Amino acid sequence: MIASYIDHTLLKPEATEEQVMKLCVEAREYGFASVCINPSFVELAASMLQTSKAKVCTVVGFPLGANTTAIKAEETRQAIRDGAEEIDMVINIGALKSGDAKRVEDDIRAVVEAAEGKLVKVIIETCLLNREEKILACQLSEKAGAHFVKTSTGFSTGGATAEDVALMKEVVGDRLGVKASGGIRDLAAAQRMIDAGATRIGSSNSVVIVNS
Repeated sequence: MIASYIDHTLLKPEATEEQVMKLCVEAREYGFASVCINPSFVELAASMLQTSKAKVCTVVGFPLGANTTAIKAEETRQAIRDGAEEIDMVINIGALKSGDAKRVEDDIRAVVEAAEGKLVKVIIETCLLNREEKILACQLSEKAGAHFVKTSTGFSTGGATAEDVALMKEVVGDRLGVKASGGIRDLAAAQRMIDAGATRIGSSNSVVIVNS
């Protein structure tokens, strides 16, 4: 069932409490893997999904990835305290493109450690990277102990492509999950990502996808 692949997502800055509550109701109804919401709504979502299989996922260093490592780690600790069960963090894109692999790896590892065993997905923002950088980002994510690599924030210049998902899957194999996110608005697009190797889909059009 495709619903079990989907992180039901609402990350718009203007998202309201009422909209987040609706998201949680839909996650219960359709059996989505998680709701993915901004950190300020984690406590609300956690309270609404206490008895649900749907997890509470939130974002760290979002959407630019340019926060300091210490801030990302503290943001993660706060999210876990508030009830988050999954963390989607944005890598330090500028450090990666500057060739500072150690800084990128240390940044990811700090979030993984702060998450205390909770699932961490690393957003590499594929639209800003060349092939070699995408490969390196996936390798560094694995070295740092992350559980997933993820294509996109959905807030940059492009979203997920089947080609990027296939490349990421090729690099991480079955050792890490691959989340496709950004611009996935219908069932056909979601299926293309799964066929390419995605094990999780992030979408704000989740209800449309499952009802297609």
